[in-house]
Amino acid sequence: MTQDIALDLGWAPSACTLPTAEQPLRVAEFDALFADAVQDLARPERTRLRLELVFSPEHAARAAELTARENGCCSFFTFTLTIADGSLTLEVTVPTQHVEVLDALQARTGAAAAFS
Repeated sequence: MTQDIALDLGWAPSACTLPTAEQPLRVAEFDALFADAVQDLARPERTRLRLELVFSPEHAARAAELTARENGCCSFFTFTLTIADGSLTLEVTVPTQHVEVLDALQARTGAAAAFS
């Protein structure tokens, strides 16, 4: 997807400090992770999205590195990566005022993920 579509979906809110020129690259990285690794998603709360990833050390490392960089520019995100019992889960939480960003992230995940 293009940067315009990403911004239309609320992916890059005004609170994001990532330079505008770098935003399409970051969106592409997330899209690639979603396409390669996400096998299911759930929205247990309005402010929380749970992504079930294909279990592998590579996906765990990639998700950890990407979310750490994302948290550096969009500090309102809370990312929790859980590795337990042969499963890999990434939970994304936002404050209520950024729920629209989580909505956009869920839409992008659903569009890009292998299960869709």
